[in-house]
Amino acid sequence: SIHKNPRGFIDYHRHAEPYRNARQRVRDWSEINTPGHDDPLELKRQAARCMDCGTPFCQTYTGCPVNNLIPEWNELVLNDQWKEAIDRLHKTNNFPEFTGRVCPAPCEGACVAGLVDDSITIKNIEYSIINRAFEEGWVQPRLVPEAKRTGKRIAVVGSGPAGLAAADQLNQMGHSVTVLERDDKFGGLLYYGIPNMKLDKRTVDRRVDLLRKEGIEFKENQNVGVNLDAEELEKDHDALVLCVGSTIPRNLPIPGADLNGVHMAMDFLTANQKDLAFDRNGKLANRWSDEVISAEGKNVVVIGGGDTGTDCIGTSLRHYCKSMVNLELMPRSPNTRDEHINPWPLWPKIFRVDYGHEEANNLFGKDPRSYSVMTTEVLDDGAGNVRAVRTTQVKKKEDGTLAPVPGTEKNIPADLVLLAMGFVGPETTLIEKFGLEQDKLGNIKAEYGEYTTSKDGIFSAGDCRRGQSLVVWAINEGRGVADAVNKYLTK
Repeated sequence: SIHKNPRGFIDYHRHAEPYRNARQRVRDWSEINTPGHDDPLELKRQAARCMDCGTPFCQTYTGCPVNNLIPEWNELVLNDQWKEAIDRLHKTNNFPEFTGRVCPAPCEGACVAGLVDDSITIKNIEYSIINRAFEEGWVQPRLVPEAKRTGKRIAVVGSGPAGLAAADQLNQMGHSVTVLERDDKFGGLLYYGIPNMKLDKRTVDRRVDLLRKEGIEFKENQNVGVNLDAEELEKDHDALVLCVGSTIPRNLPIPGADLNGVHMAMDFLTANQKDLAFDRNGKLANRWSDEVISAEGKNVVVIGGGDTGTDCIGTSLRHYCKSMVNLELMPRSPNTRDEHINPWPLWPKIFRVDYGHEEANNLFGKDPRSYSVMTTEVLDDGAGNVRAVRTTQVKKKEDGTLAPVPGTEKNIPADLVLLAMGFVGPETTLIEKFGLEQDKLGNIKAEYGEYTTSKDGIFSAGDCRRGQSLVVWAINEGRGVADAVNKYLTK
């Protein structure tokens, strides 16, 4: 039998849960993760690799932003105490079923075993714990007794991970919470930003239904400052929490960027998610409505790396695109971490092959990425449509800026160009309606840990306060802002 052993990481090799076969998964919209991966024996082996270190860096600020008690639940899995494991996991993380799928796992980058060997498969174990808990029926609505209700009313604007975490915490503290979402579905980027093959939308709906049963009121199609009056909202509530995300995309200021066929990544991904529906066989499929931005049969160029770029690659491949090129401005990352500028326990800045890259490689025979490439112009076909992108290689000068390399210009055929270059800040309608101050980056001004904006009774958390970040940081801030609001209401 497998038992606790300080040599676990020596006795057992790291064996992360594999993705489904790239050839097969690219034909559907189901999750890329392998079903039935929860082999309890394999999970016990992986949990046995945890060193139970004196100082577990995985749960510190360089590792997990919500300070998950990782070594504790690893040991509980090892001892077959799954019910205790989910209790321990829920103590720090409201939504392990989201982070267990979409978190890049900085905890694994900070794992002490990773100093000498491969890190523990923390993310897989986390997902298995919550998955098992749902299957066993251990995740039940936690109803707040009437006697504990405070009578205080709070509106949370935005239903992404920060808003949901804040609402969950505040509701459990006894306050009455209403979540307002401008879209028709709840979950923010979890719903419309992250494609279905990375996070099944039924997983998001399941959690929202649970929060609803616990007493949180959810209202969709509520756009503050557009069809909902900001002043009235302030009057009707004891506090407001703004978790509206960082949704203005970084633009490409070059000639031809306004041609037909050039789209922002998020518009492309959102339109696709809205277009998907279950067919007669219970499979998700495109309905190909007019709204969908189709990549079918097209030469696709994705500008920008990162997760959003990968999601654009994966989505285009599932549309059966003709070719796929991904342009990155920065040079290729090294295969192993540079100990001088990127030492442990920082997140390892290394070359990785994500699901979309693997799929493109499988279909077209090569990795779609080109590095140190700057796009200088989008060329038109004479009728206002994109026909190609003009690029040049760049190299870093001594002062750190990028300079074009003469003689490296080339045209890459393109019928669809997707811009995935990150986000610059929150939209301003709501900020102006409430008359809030912004920081120098355009985010809502509020100190980390305090979350109070320039207006009394209005708080802010998540990407609209900190800038574009990870789901797990959104949960961290949602939990933090709930504490701040509770302190404000009970002082």
